[in-house]
Amino acid sequence: MRILLAEDDDRIRSDVSRALEAAGYVVDSQANGEEAWFMGDTESYAAAILDLGLPGMDGLAVLKRWRAAGRDFPVLVLTARGAWTERVEGIDAGADDYLPKPFRMEELVARLRAIIRRSGGQASPVVIVGEAELDTRQMRLSVHGVPINLSPQEYRLVAYLMLHKGRVVPQQELAEHLQADHFERESNAVEVLVGRVRRKLPIALIETRRGFGYTVADSDAAP
Repeated sequence: MRILLAEDDDRIRSDVSRALEAAGYVVDSQANGEEAWFMGDTESYAAAILDLGLPGMDGLAVLKRWRAAGRDFPVLVLTARGAWTERVEGIDAGADDYLPKPFRMEELVARLRAIIRRSGGQASPVVIVGEAELDTRQMRLSVHGVPINLSPQEYRLVAYLMLHKGRVVPQQELAEHLQADHFERESNAVEVLVGRVRRKLPIALIETRRGFGYTVADSDAAP
């Protein structure tokens, strides 16, 4: 899944980027508020991590503009500011969670996973679809209780589809959330990746909707 990180402190930005990539995310990072606002307004993200003290445009203004424009991806606010009034202001502006500095990377990743799950209507860190079980904490997929050996990119594909179960995800949207240096968005890379995952699974988890995209059926949905 693709995350936007807006943080002007070089060390923090670098450390958070590494932690997120280790947790299986694709990260776009920005140090300037104007650039962060533009990226969030024009690109597809599973979530954003937003520092309030950004140059160019402060984080609160960025958040308000995103929400006013209908950009509803979850946002985790980071700030060195400690006043409860500023925390309330950030949440009232549309933040989904708030993490004051300094923080532990483990907590940041856990909070990020939680707001992404909640945005998809999923409260538990374990997503279950039929016989498939995705543990977002361990970054592990199991089928019939047996772990499936997936590459990081294969895991991102399955995780994105399972977290959006019941929705047809266009191929271009998947490509954006699977972006990596070696991933060619303009080729048939998504189709090839889906085929690779299907060959590893003992069940038909991913469905193709020709002309529309891919979906994981929500087995709990009403008929």
